[in-house]
Amino acid sequence: MAIPKRYKMFQEKYAKVATAYEAMGDAVHNAGPLDSKTRALIKVAISTGARLEGAVHSHTRKALKAGCAPDEIRHAVMLSLPTVGLPNMMAALSWVDDILEDNDK
Repeated sequence: MAIPKRYKMFQEKYAKVATAYEAMGDAVHNAGPLDSKTRALIKVAISTGARLEGAVHSHTRKALKAGCAPDEIRHAVMLSLPTVGLPNMMAALSWVDDILEDNDK
């Protein structure tokens, strides 16, 4: 999984901040009993609800790496429908598909 160019630039320019950010993420992920697949799907769902395209892309990649199937990732997004509405859910599905289609190539 390739690290996005923009994040690489951030890591180079602000190495200490990037390291601290990554350490916080690791600490949060390891703070509870949820397995890696469940955590990955929750992150996809949170990103969907917040309408963060880049985060949906990133967390879709991470969910695949954690062993989530494409249908599991899409289901996590579809669960947002009653809460965020059809247009927002459809947008997030398209962002997930951006990554899944790239992954199929």
